[in-house]
Amino acid sequence: MSGQGHTVSRLAGDLVSLGVEADDVLFVHSSFKSIGDIPGGAETVITALGKAVGSDGLLLLPSFNLDGGRDERALSWDPGHTPSSVGWLTEYFRQMPDTFRSDHYSHSVAARGRGARSFVADHHSDRGMDSPWDRRPWGKTYGADSPMIRAYERGGKILMIGVDYHTSTYCHVVEVVYWDERRKRDPEAEYVWLDRDRLGQYWEADGTLLRGTFGDANCRLFGIREFVDGLLETVRSNPDVYDRVKLNAGT
Repeated sequence: MSGQGHTVSRLAGDLVSLGVEADDVLFVHSSFKSIGDIPGGAETVITALGKAVGSDGLLLLPSFNLDGGRDERALSWDPGHTPSSVGWLTEYFRQMPDTFRSDHYSHSVAARGRGARSFVADHHSDRGMDSPWDRRPWGKTYGADSPMIRAYERGGKILMIGVDYHTSTYCHVVEVVYWDERRKRDPEAEYVWLDRDRLGQYWEADGTLLRGTFGDANCRLFGIREFVDGLLETVRSNPDVYDRVKLNAGT
């Protein structure tokens, strides 16, 4: 890298080399500081991401509101003003013109690109699976019309920039699907909180993923459907290996 730092063209080139393609639906987990020297800051990063997916692509970033208890979050929630609590890049992104944010008190998603407004518009829907975060008047957190499930259905990809699997919210989708399956057999089945680090170790060893760099950051890129379905398969086969409560009880 020369003294001019990581430019839009260099960063976009990194993404193409990694495997990001035009028209992708790309869900991004990120550590902004891991990217290194970036003239133009967060705007440069978002511009590079947008350039990589192209005019027909769609960028999705979590804009979660996770500070404080659920009651506190629900009372203070304002989709236009409540900050994202999951990193500087997500907070910058959700405030940009032509970025649209889903209306959910804790697990909102921000979107920018082709069809962004409609993609995040129905987070109040009650269709789909229950989860521990569901709270009226909001809809199902990971329901059929939630942005994260829509990204799964659309064949989207996860890009992890300088972060590990502990940040992967799609592990919660695995929990929710697993709970939904078990409740069909036993309505009283308890929710199983999964160990995201152990799931990450499994995925690193047996999953289908691409690795590369984005600026100075180490990155991973993989399909959402492949990730969720792959983790579900191993959790169904070995639930106790990934049950966080049981693992902690054994320490």
